[in-house]
Amino acid sequence: MRYTLRQLEVFLSVARGESVSRAAKELAMSQSAVSSSLSELEAQLEVPLFDRVGKKLRLSETGRSLRARTEGLLEQAKDLDDAFAASDVSSLRLGATLTVGNHLVPPLIAKFLREAATSRVTLDIANTEEIARRVENFELDVGLIEGELSRDELAVTPWRTDELVVFCSPHHPLARKRTLSDAELCSAPWVLRERGSGTRQAFERALSGLLPELTVVLELTQTEAIKSAVAAGLGLGCLSRIALAESFALRTLVPLGVRSRSLQRQLFLVLHRKKFVGAGLRRFLTLCKEVS
Repeated sequence: MRYTLRQLEVFLSVARGESVSRAAKELAMSQSAVSSSLSELEAQLEVPLFDRVGKKLRLSETGRSLRARTEGLLEQAKDLDDAFAASDVSSLRLGATLTVGNHLVPPLIAKFLREAATSRVTLDIANTEEIARRVENFELDVGLIEGELSRDELAVTPWRTDELVVFCSPHHPLARKRTLSDAELCSAPWVLRERGSGTRQAFERALSGLLPELTVVLELTQTEAIKSAVAAGLGLGCLSRIALAESFALRTLVPLGVRSRSLQRQLFLVLHRKKFVGAGLRRFLTLCKEVS
């Protein structure tokens, strides 16, 4: 074998951050040691893995083709280390969009940890575009998202269904309406999630044809901020029913029907197509399927 696992770790760390200094910090190495390790690997393979663009290192065509296989190899090496140590310790890096991460994933993590108490789990919450980017970059093992996407490197699997609900303050002029017409939807100001979020994507699909006539007065990245703004009378909102259940029960917000428009949506699991699926990740995906 012409390379070491440490050299492969250096290669992947530089690939993720496109920087020797970032890799040095991540791996607790000196910058000179990182540069030396990378140079030795390229010399041993007799091919450049990066294109040097100023101070940035961008993966070369060869580097891109080898990256996914290297990720898989190191995952398998980690599993082998655990087996040699007779340990069940494993780590799981999850990413989820806002509604999914706040309401659906915590019970899954709790059940997973009850079955594998020595495992370590991290959960990062961001919008669909950011979660997809991090799964594609091997920074997350799996993403649980609200939005649809199509990327060559990612396997996107339908997981479970969800429903968006239009809502308003109980004191809003439209609060007594059972169902809103298109004209009423266009006459009201809106408080919505930011572009790039799965919720915004589903909202725009549901109200297709009306978008140029809608007045969006506020875009926010947090569900609770949207609920507070709508409760204060700033306009109508549209979020997952899961995130609104308590507010509807307390009557601090009220649901509104929408005539002839479907607010149903699909939630998805996202993995890199070349991701090595170890025992811990395999068990978590099984738990996800059991509640789908």
